[in-house]
Amino acid sequence: MIQIKTLGELKKTGYTSKRIKDELRDNLRSKIKAGETTFDGVHGFENSVIPELERAILSRHNINLLGLRGQAKTRLARKMVELLDEYIPVVAGSEINDDPFHPISRFAKDLLTEKGDDTPITWLHRSERFSEKLATPDVTVADLIGDVDPIKAANLKLSYADDRVIHFGMIPRANRCIFVINELPDLQARIQVALFNILQEGDIQIRGFKLRMPLDMQFVFTANPEDYTNRGSIVTPLKDRIGSQILTHYPETVAIARTITQQEARLNEEQSKAVYVPSLAKDLIEQIAFEARESEYIDNKSGVSARMTITAFENLISTSERRALKAGNDTTTVRLSDFMGIIPALTGKVELVYEGEQEGAAAVAQHLISDAIHTFFPAYFPKIEKLEKDIDASPYAKILEWFFAETGFELLDDASDEEYRKQLDAVQPLEDLIKNYQPTIAPEDKYFLKEFVLWGLVEYDKLSKDRVDVGYQFKDLYSSYINKL
Repeated sequence: MIQIKTLGELKKTGYTSKRIKDELRDNLRSKIKAGETTFDGVHGFENSVIPELERAILSRHNINLLGLRGQAKTRLARKMVELLDEYIPVVAGSEINDDPFHPISRFAKDLLTEKGDDTPITWLHRSERFSEKLATPDVTVADLIGDVDPIKAANLKLSYADDRVIHFGMIPRANRCIFVINELPDLQARIQVALFNILQEGDIQIRGFKLRMPLDMQFVFTANPEDYTNRGSIVTPLKDRIGSQILTHYPETVAIARTITQQEARLNEEQSKAVYVPSLAKDLIEQIAFEARESEYIDNKSGVSARMTITAFENLISTSERRALKAGNDTTTVRLSDFMGIIPALTGKVELVYEGEQEGAAAVAQHLISDAIHTFFPAYFPKIEKLEKDIDASPYAKILEWFFAETGFELLDDASDEEYRKQLDAVQPLEDLIKNYQPTIAPEDKYFLKEFVLWGLVEYDKLSKDRVDVGYQFKDLYSSYINKL
């Protein structure tokens, strides 16, 4: 079809044009019937957001995706492009992608009148049928809708009363396309009002011109509920004209969150080969976000973006990679102490409440890492009770005895893998504990798990952990106090 160059040739094929909402609807119907995935690469929405979005498309609705930051709203909108036909015909030279069978611009109508079936056409690929605008306070009606262009009027020697002097804005130029306005509440109310006619009647109004341009568009808006109170709001008549409002959400399980992070993290092949990441380390990264969404130090109304765990994972890999490079090693395994390297990725991604500001962003980030370890520990090892009747019967008794007998145990940040393993192997009760409670653990994950036990005992107040200049020192909780006495 894309070899066809004139309207007459197109007519001979029997081609019929569709409005974009019918196009989306028909292609979605075909995908659903064939059992195909409609929004590939979007995880965790299979039983919630995606069915609602499919219903909205089948209903030919304009859509508002409402959710906190980092909930894949824009990704969903961009994925809708895959439901469009691969190519559509447009009148060659048209600024607004005129359909050769239903032209709406002065240019296209005049060209068709002049050339008839010889009217030249071009083909527009679906990848070019997506337009996006971030709603900022400086956006004007002229930007979105259009305005009179005095330079065009002067060059063409036209009166301002002639509609050919109009310079079309982003929305008319996105005719027959998906048009996304991100963060809609940030758009000034008077600009939102300018969208009324486009959404309801499908036409535009520019500087008093009597234009009737039935634009053919699929609108998708995104908005953050926080914006409704903090920075602006969606005016009621505009909300009334949006067919479906769909609520998005964060991943509901660590497994889903982990899938998203592994998909989105920007790692090259060299990094992936150089750094091995234990399964528990990947889960801990995701649990940090879950802890942040429940933390008393963080404003949960602002949300904790999925981008936080993605950048944290990238930082974790880079921390391990840097350590390996300094030690002269080609490969390495992530350590729990490497998690201190993700703090810069956490501090800029959360909005702190007053108590959090008092603690400090870095301290809050460390709290989140500690909370994640505290949460995961009982899933791998017996629960540690605050008050134990028989301390000697505890599965951790021999580990605690070992630390009581030692003056200090240090894990250095830049230790080579050989030194790191040697240090952990020196604590023989750790090996026995893992054999008893995690006998099937992969050999490459064992040392991470050993360090995890030490950090877990610190979180449950069985050991103390101090930061030294070049690493961490673990001690019996009371031995240093007794020695002083």
